[in-house]
Amino acid sequence: MNTTRQLHDLGQSLWLDNITREILDNGTLRRYIDEFSVTGLTSNPTIFDEAIGNSGAYDAAIHAKTAAGKSGEALFMELALEDLRRAADLFRPVFDATAGVDGWVSMEVSPLLASDTQGSIDAALRIHAQAARANLFVKIPGTPEGLPAIEESIYAGVPVNVTLLFSREHYLAAAEAYLRGIERRIAAGRDPKVASVASLFISRWDKAVADKVPAELRNRLGIAIGGRTYCAYRELLASPRWNKLAEAGAIPQRLLWASTGTKDPNASDTLYVEALAAPDTIGTMPEKTLHALSDHGSVRGAMAADGGDAEAVLAQFAHAGVDVDALAVQLQSEGAASFVKSWTQLLQRIADKRAALADANA
Repeated sequence: MNTTRQLHDLGQSLWLDNITREILDNGTLRRYIDEFSVTGLTSNPTIFDEAIGNSGAYDAAIHAKTAAGKSGEALFMELALEDLRRAADLFRPVFDATAGVDGWVSMEVSPLLASDTQGSIDAALRIHAQAARANLFVKIPGTPEGLPAIEESIYAGVPVNVTLLFSREHYLAAAEAYLRGIERRIAAGRDPKVASVASLFISRWDKAVADKVPAELRNRLGIAIGGRTYCAYRELLASPRWNKLAEAGAIPQRLLWASTGTKDPNASDTLYVEALAAPDTIGTMPEKTLHALSDHGSVRGAMAADGGDAEAVLAQFAHAGVDVDALAVQLQSEGAASFVKSWTQLLQRIADKRAALADANA
């Protein structure tokens, strides 16, 4: 049995961490669904920057939208949502078969809004309406300013993918925002069934400490953070507070493993996806990791609900001088800055292409 199928049988969804117009046009995404059990995908500014910048697949659309008076962020939003609607339609049978648990795609609010609560709320509502797909998440960063935007968006009925989470504490803050939004909906007599996922970034931890810890601790921090967070996730799902919401018809905010591509060339290319095999979670992965998993990956069972040896491993990192709380803040800040950089570069690429296409068609 294919390893990707085994993960599904274990209770984990597999989502592609990529989207391009080319994999939609040439049938690659359809093949991933059929052959690799892919049941959703995520996108971010870096993914779209690479897709649009390194391909001519968007040129005709950019030229046509330019002629229609579109530019900048509005033009990009149309390009991105055209791709994501097509992907959402491919995943719609899964979405329907799982009653909305699986079969999702994601679109990010502008990273420039990471510190703008009201701007994020307004953007989430706008993207949700413009996308016009029931199975599209709006991605909002789990920054301090993003948390109230997440709560308000959930209350408004917007499905949210909480991104840029790096620790158990980040996850619990995102979960709290989700729970408050659902509780407010119930108090207002609204349908409590609003979907959400909480995306925990894994591999960036190990990259950050690669040259700061003993060899025996390399490539172990991200997995330990994942184990600690998974324990908190299972505890929340067993809590009286959650059970009360579930009885009212709410659905769990699922934990999603993000940034699962191995950064260390000396480590296994399936390191993270194998270690983070866990029921009721989502494993996202880039195409390279998806192919590696299918080719030579193995599923050795589910990770421990109590986090296994996560706390013991984290104690070793503390002894080695790693302050995981401070590093989590640093990684979230760097992640937000990285997306701003990609966003700015993306809009510049589109502007350059607009100008080049205008000259070519003059």
